[in-house]
Amino acid sequence: MSRDRAHDPGDLHPREAVTRYLRRRRSDSTDASVKSWKYRLKLFVEWCQGVGIDRIGDLRGYDIDEYYELRSGAIAPATLEGEMWTLQTFVEYLEQLGAVEEDLSDSVRVPDLDPSDRANSESLSTEAAFALLNYYRDSEVHRATRKHAFLELAWHTGARQGGLRALDVRDVYPEEGYVEFHHRPKTGTPLKNKQHGERPVSLRDEVAAVLREFMGNRYDVRDGHDRQPYLASRYGRPTENTIRNWSYVATQPCLHSPCPHGKERPSCEYTEYTHASKCPSSRSPHRIRTGAVTWMLNAGIPPEIVAQRVNASVQTIRDHYDWATDSQRWSRYHDQMNSRREHLQKLDFANDTEFTAE
Repeated sequence: MSRDRAHDPGDLHPREAVTRYLRRRRSDSTDASVKSWKYRLKLFVEWCQGVGIDRIGDLRGYDIDEYYELRSGAIAPATLEGEMWTLQTFVEYLEQLGAVEEDLSDSVRVPDLDPSDRANSESLSTEAAFALLNYYRDSEVHRATRKHAFLELAWHTGARQGGLRALDVRDVYPEEGYVEFHHRPKTGTPLKNKQHGERPVSLRDEVAAVLREFMGNRYDVRDGHDRQPYLASRYGRPTENTIRNWSYVATQPCLHSPCPHGKERPSCEYTEYTHASKCPSSRSPHRIRTGAVTWMLNAGIPPEIVAQRVNASVQTIRDHYDWATDSQRWSRYHDQMNSRREHLQKLDFANDTEFTAE
């Protein structure tokens, strides 16, 4: 018995087409990525409704160019790049369905940005990070507290916010000097790059010592999946928003020095947990990650090693995370040249007895 042929995919309403697309992407994408695409495409659907496009098959190149012009005048270049990239992949999907004209995705203009347009200089500087870490390590009150352990982990691993949140007690090995990041989506802690994000990250002895001390200070709680989060709140595993607030509180410079903004800590509202993000000098986990990557590169660690450590591609590090000054880049170059000269000496076969004529 034959069944009726499905409706023309071009008859799909833009909202229905987006829903179908996101449903297809869930199997090979993280929840955070799908959520981001959903928001970007929601704006496109609303625009379609506003201009009277109720059938996705009616979408034309001119319409896409009109949408580009509208968005380019309202958002930052880096944001526009992300929105247009998302729209382009969505239109490519529509082409595969036969819902729109062939090669319509070529009409989606994705801006080719200079790396400086993508990068953000509001990273936690090396000087600020060292000042904070030295304060915590020497403090009788704040050493091995949660905010201290958080900052040691965030700075020395360069991990993403989601990776820090995902750490369990069983993933931290202070005696051996390393931590492990694991992708556990079924129990609420996926990593951005899934299994490819799983890795061990080694730690210096002084960092491991702090993590060992904090083990006795953390809230002894479990989450809803009977796991023991390492960076625990009193209620269990923190949300990503909670992790972000901890970061803002942990990076305020007035903890160890006079306020650079002319305020007094006892009376400053920015010291309150709910207002810490308003402090001009506080930093989110992403800004700590950016600063940490720059520091690692300036310390002479090859980009390939840094990329493995923080779970990012070398190109992504260069475009988004490396915010070194000109003098820092020159210092790196000088160190690399010296290192290369040392390696060149190893290539002198005239002194290699294996190849020297008898």
